[in-house]
Amino acid sequence: MKAENLHCIDQEDMEALLGIAIGIGLSAACGFRVFVPLLIMNLASLSGQLHLSPGFAWIGSYHATIAFGIAAIAEVLAYYIPLLDHLLDTVATPAAVVAGIITTASVVTDLSPFLKATLALIAGGGIAGLVQGATVGLRAKSGITTAGIGNPIISTIELIGSFFTALLAVLFPVVCLVLTGFFLIFIITKAGRLIRGRRKKTET
Repeated sequence: MKAENLHCIDQEDMEALLGIAIGIGLSAACGFRVFVPLLIMNLASLSGQLHLSPGFAWIGSYHATIAFGIAAIAEVLAYYIPLLDHLLDTVATPAAVVAGIITTASVVTDLSPFLKATLALIAGGGIAGLVQGATVGLRAKSGITTAGIGNPIISTIELIGSFFTALLAVLFPVVCLVLTGFFLIFIITKAGRLIRGRRKKTET
């Protein structure tokens, strides 16, 4: 009996950890594009590849497929329109945080409601916000250095990043978690250097 109980506990723990890894990967993907990861979640759920937490079954519905599909296409195309891409960034940042919270909460299982909410807010929303902030900064820098000519290239890179990050999160969550960790370290390190550089300029 003890061996069976330990096996059940280990299996539950593994499912919870995989759910966390999937949620973090999907939230990072939401930082690149809001609706592309949600569409991939929907299709993965419909195919049986992804199991959603109770209360989030609507993400795996056929109605959601239509809604996420239309929203994803509109979002992708809008980022290729000059000036509109910068306007979208102001809306996409809070939307990405909300999407990150939803995606994390929808795939994390076997945790108490408090822990799930805390994880969704801090990890899901936080990671999505960090990634989104990095893309906004990159787009702003491109707008200055290339007069907006390079923005479509950045939009394409973001789209590819969102698609493959979400796909990795569903199919290979541990690999996606590791790559997301490296990417976040890069973002934080880069931001730290920029802050130190600005401080030195103000001091001089």
